[in-house]
Amino acid sequence: MTKYEGKTLTKAVLVIEEVCLINCELHDCDLFYSGGDFELGNVKFERCRWHFRGQALKTIQLQHTIGMLKAMPIPVSLQTSAAKAN
Repeated sequence: MTKYEGKTLTKAVLVIEEVCLINCELHDCDLFYSGGDFELGNVKFERCRWHFRGQALKTIQLQHTIGMLKAMPIPVSLQTSAAKAN
């Protein structure tokens, strides 16, 4: 298991079961979780994408099916145009 403490990670790809994150900031990262053990403490996530696989994905699917979780809309990125409006 790789331990990150007091780090800022940007555009990283992490399998959550393989890392220990303590007092970290994650920006624009892809995070994969399959349902195993993990260690997270005081972690800030900004614009990260979660990918659920295996048992974790099946658990989420079950929760949606029985109404424990509601589908959330996918956020649309707002882009500012550099061109001036006439």
